[in-house]
Order: sequence, then C-alpha cells, then structure tokens
Amino acid sequence: MTTATHPAGHWGRRFAAALLPLLLAGCGTPEPAPQAKPAMWLVTDDDTKIYLLGTMHALPPGTDWDGGAVGQAIAAADELMMELSPQQAGAAGRIFRELATRAAPLPIEARLSGKPLARFRAFEASGGKLDADQLDDWAIVILIGQRAARDADLSPAAGVERALTDKFRAAGKPIRGLESARGQLMLFENLDARTQRTLLTRAAVGANEAVDDVTKLTAVWSRGDVAAMEQMVNDDVDAVPAARLAIVTDRNRRWAAWVKRRMAEPGTVMMAVGAGHLLGVDGVPAILEADGMRVTRVQ
Repeated sequence: MTTATHPAGHWGRRFAAALLPLLLAGCGTPEPAPQAKPAMWLVTDDDTKIYLLGTMHALPPGTDWDGGAVGQAIAAADELMMELSPQQAGAAGRIFRELATRAAPLPIEARLSGKPLARFRAFEASGGKLDADQLDDWAIVILIGQRAARDADLSPAAGVERALTDKFRAAGKPIRGLESARGQLMLFENLDARTQRTLLTRAAVGANEAVDDVTKLTAVWSRGDVAAMEQMVNDDVDAVPAARLAIVTDRNRRWAAWVKRRMAEPGTVMMAVGAGHLLGVDGVPAILEADGMRVTRVQ
C-alpha cells in the first residue's frame, strides 16, 4: 500500500514506500534528517476519537516526526492499530520467501525485453543481482522497491511503525493489526499474470529513477503536503487499475469499515497506516466523510 504517476508512469517504487510495511528491510545509516510534520486526521463522535496517521514505513534515521499534534495523539490514545501487528510484521520475511519463490526458474529474458530488460540489468549492475529467475513477477517488483529504499538511506528501524510500537509497548497499551502478513502478500500473489507482468515491466523501466522518487516522496510526506503526495502516489497506481483496486481501493474500504465499527465503542485509537491509503477520493478519510462521519485534518 500505499500506497505510489511519474511522467514516465513506472508503477511501484513510490508505492513501496507509501503503502506496504513489509517491503522494507536492511537499509543504510545516513545523517540525521530534519523535523517532519506528517498529515493526520481525526474521526470523532460523542465518545470516540480515532486518529488517522499517514506513515512512512522506512525513514532516514534521526527523523523527528512525533511532535506537535501527533505527539499529543500518541499520548492520548488507548490503543494502536497498524496494518500489521508486530508479530505479523516479524513473520513477513519468511512468508515472502515462501510465496515468492517459483516452482521452476523463469529467466528474466523470458519476461522482459528491449528497454525494460536493459534498465533492469543496469539496476542490478548498480546494486547486485536480485535472483529474479527464482521469483514471481510481483516479488521482483517488491525487491526493486526495497532496494530503492535502501539506496535512499531509509531504514525501517527509523520508520513510524517501529517507533509507535516501542512507545505503545512502553506504555503498556495494546497494539493490533488490520491485516496479516500472508494476507498482504496474497494481494500480489493473486494478481493475474498480465497485471503482474505489467507491474514488473513498469518497475524495471523506472528502476534507475527509484531512489530519486522515493526521496521526493519522503520529502513531501515530511511536509504534510497531501496534494503533492496524492499526485505522486496516484500517478503510480492509476496506471495499473487491477493492482490499484486490489492493493489500494479495496483495502481502504475495508479499513474505513473497521473505523466505523470501532466508533461504536468509546475510547481513543491511533490508527497508523501507509500514507498513500489516506489520500484522495478513495482514501480512508474521504470514504468516512462521504459516509457521514465527522473527519477533520488536525496536522
């Protein structure tokens, strides 16, 4: 999710940073980053508050994002709801390997040709082979996004979910997840072969610009510039409608339905999901507002 058009329309690299937490691991250690003010909304009724915080799953170490209204919301919340619980996030790597590996190798030359193949080979040459022959098309797209985050010096250890988990655990507050790691990965596994190949082709063509794109996405997230972020993310995902429906729109609807159910109980919740899921007319805040809920942007 996040989830991520660029003028060239290379679906996937921004989406990786904005939508799915399980894509990112093993990144670098850059200089401390400046203060960030990510966008956040508040859904309220007479006895319930649910904060909707748009996250980046990996950030430059040192990024200060939890001040102001976000810090106040964290302190006020009774529980934390994320895309994946900490337990599910910990299982993601194992499940990825299980689902992503092909029963029989398929050479990348049988999947890509011309410019996409040349761009993919150049991307590999700049950072090491991806063992693509052993993987499904969707898994290669995920690894391209993962490497882009690494090369942009983003670390999941500095990401919003990791810090929120630490804060809520320290306070003895419950942490839950909207999805399972397997369910999240099956969104890709269940895409039809043509859609998967389209994703791979577009990701390969744009692979060499991936670091720059992820860096720009992180910058607009840090400014809370939802208009710019919406354009970047939607330009990416709009190019492949079947993927957008499965990985963005349908999930947003399910999560909005969860918010509506949770509003029936009193209390205060911090709901933190990839920033791409909170943008535009089919983002969670817009869905809730269209259904008559009281939604206010508070940062």
